Amino acid sequence: MPASLKWLALLLAASFLAAMTAGAAMYAETRARTRVMAEQVSGGGTVAAGRAAIARYGCGSCHVISGIAGASGSVGPSLAKVAVRVTIAGRLPNDAEAMMLWLRHPQAVAPGNGMPEQGVTRGDARDITAYLYTLK
Repeated sequence: MPASLKWLALLLAASFLAAMTAGAAMYAETRARTRVMAEQVSGGGTVAAGRAAIARYGCGSCHVISGIAGASGSVGPSLAKVAVRVTIAGRLPNDAEAMMLWLRHPQAVAPGNGMPEQGVTRGDARDITAYLYTLK
């Protein structure tokens, strides 16, 4: 291979590596920004604690929830993109207070619906809300 083609191949490889590195950095920055915004919107919830609470309450036995191991239930709706939906349960505005109310007292919001009362604490509801608001 001529020297000029070797340099061209090296330049292409270096460009590709730089693009991949920049893309990975942008992805990490976007995820971090989403986490911070979700924690602020939830009023101080923690995404990591929300992930743990979702697993503890067994939410994934009914719902598909990305990022939660084994959360592949088919009884309730998928929670994919729940952060960008207009309503919660088709009746509440999608804001943090409404999300926490729904998580804590779904039967009070919509008596007879399929979401059971789980005894979710206020703190756990705040953390779960923070996690759910990362699902865009």
